[in-house]
Amino acid sequence: MNKIDQELLDNLLNDPSFINWCKQSNRNDIHYWNRWIANNESKIETVDTAKSIIIGITFKKTTLPESKIENELQKVLNTITPPTNTIEPKKNKKRILFKASYGIAAAIAILLTIFIHKKYIDEDSLVSHKTTYGEIIDLTLPDGTKVVLNGNSEISYSKENERDIKLKGEAYFKVKPIPATKAKFWVTTEDLRIEVYGTQFHVNTREEKTDVTLDEGSISLLLNNEISKKMVPGEFVSFSKEKKVITHKNVVTESNYSLWRSGTYVFNNISLEEVMKNIEHSYGLPAEFTNENLKTKIITGGIPNENLKICLAAIEKATGIKIIHKNNRLIIIEN
Repeated sequence: MNKIDQELLDNLLNDPSFINWCKQSNRNDIHYWNRWIANNESKIETVDTAKSIIIGITFKKTTLPESKIENELQKVLNTITPPTNTIEPKKNKKRILFKASYGIAAAIAILLTIFIHKKYIDEDSLVSHKTTYGEIIDLTLPDGTKVVLNGNSEISYSKENERDIKLKGEAYFKVKPIPATKAKFWVTTEDLRIEVYGTQFHVNTREEKTDVTLDEGSISLLLNNEISKKMVPGEFVSFSKEKKVITHKNVVTESNYSLWRSGTYVFNNISLEEVMKNIEHSYGLPAEFTNENLKTKIITGGIPNENLKICLAAIEKATGIKIIHKNNRLIIIEN
């Protein structure tokens, strides 16, 4: 095998999408790899080798003859059910009842053991990263993808498919492409599923909707209502599964949607009400306005977001209001 085919083989063996194709466990991956193989017939031998290795790493299944199963089952039943043509003494009836109860208990114990074992295996295969209120963390996923996770957010994925991410909250992704196989990367929220090959984009699942803004590359959104929507750099799409509302527009790159990851909120003519929603999502502190007119005050500029006290002081200075932190709420009053 030449160097190029060896590199392809190594990539295939470590590609979760290709592994899904081998195991026929994901419809999208099956469709993708069938198409890829049809367009790369010269690589079929390498593909077959990779598939043989992946499929070969399984436990050998042994099937017992039905006659043997039936014989063994009858032996068990004979220890539980007495012959119908004899009258057993009372002590034997008790013994039979005990055996039956013991057999049932043993069966239940085996089932519980299997269930608990499977449960722990499933839990062990799941990886999650979660931030607390006000915390921002930088992550590097096993495939080399970079993720910045905003406060009060969580991503999770299975060790068996490290390029299929579930997101709750807000995150910025810089997906590492895999040119040899063009392996896909997925981000799933409550509203939609994002199909990625290698690009940079921002996702926010707050307010019972999912907002996606694309900085570089191209992505496709598979909306919950089965609609597919492609995005190009500089576009913003918002979709709510519950409200069935789609917003699709152009935005200025490097606006306030993404700069939070560097430790600063950047606002451009944003109302104080919207600003305080950002604070609530990041720190878990809802705002209470003593005057409805205060909600419409406009903020433009940068606000530090890594320290709540400094953040609130900057908002006070920018708007001329007073913010009182009391009983896990932020009370907004005129200064």
